Amino acid sequence: MSKSNSLFTDYVLLVSLAAMFGASFMMTKIAVVDVPPATIALIRVAIGGAVLFLVMLVVGQNLRSLFPHWKIITLAALTGSALPFFLISWGQGRVDAGLTAILMAVMPLITLVLAHFFTNDEKLNIFKIIGFFLGLVGVAVLIGFDKLTAFGDETLRAYAIMLAACSYAVHAIISKYLTDLPRYAVSSGIYLVAVLLLVPIVLYLDAPWTLSISTTSWGMMFLLGVFPTGLGMLMLLAIIDRQGAGFLSQINFLVPVFGVLWAIALLNESLPSNALVALLIILAGVAIARIKTKQQPIKKSVEQTL
Repeated sequence: MSKSNSLFTDYVLLVSLAAMFGASFMMTKIAVVDVPPATIALIRVAIGGAVLFLVMLVVGQNLRSLFPHWKIITLAALTGSALPFFLISWGQGRVDAGLTAILMAVMPLITLVLAHFFTNDEKLNIFKIIGFFLGLVGVAVLIGFDKLTAFGDETLRAYAIMLAACSYAVHAIISKYLTDLPRYAVSSGIYLVAVLLLVPIVLYLDAPWTLSISTTSWGMMFLLGVFPTGLGMLMLLAIIDRQGAGFLSQINFLVPVFGVLWAIALLNESLPSNALVALLIILAGVAIARIKTKQQPIKKSVEQTL
């Protein structure tokens, strides 16, 4: 295959992955109508984990290599799946899918700040600082300056979604310490631990044996588990192997756009004008934050792995 054909294939993979990730907000919005947030998170990671576990067995990896790293794996499971999946689902009880996608777009900007304090080679520069503050402005425009300190139910749920973005950012930092372990085993182990974390919460909060879940919601949770959670992780790893983390980082511009498009097309959501302005401001912040200073060597960075 020629280099141009290979690049085209990789962009198809990238756009397809962005479409899957963007669709997760639409799927969650449908499921949360009659399924509690913790149950959505549990079913999602259980199905996605099953997909990854089968692939792990096929490629000849196993979970034994993870045992010495169980503390970091547990933290990765909490910050990368159990907590954010729950927070996003709870937030979407009142927040539209399109607005959720826009709020989550600030995640790479939060990662920049965390990387400055918790890594040795990813320090802030003027462009990253400008990008971060543009992200904050975008969030303020989206939520509304008058609602930022109102703490009504809808605002609290928006903040829960922002907390999920922060959780993903922490996960991105943690993932640096897992790069030398078998990838499929790590992904499977993270989802397995996430299931173990969520089961007692679901049993306590949701009493799942009492739930009446519609066929539509079951379908959405199945799709959530198989595609953005299971297959999406496999595609993400494949893109990194083929083109590197820098190429994958372009997905930060695509996911919120697809999230908005899915919400408009399938949920008939109509975004207020401030939402579109907020999206443009946040994406501008992400773009500016990617600018390299003359003194900064181009290297594989934490924010490039998102």
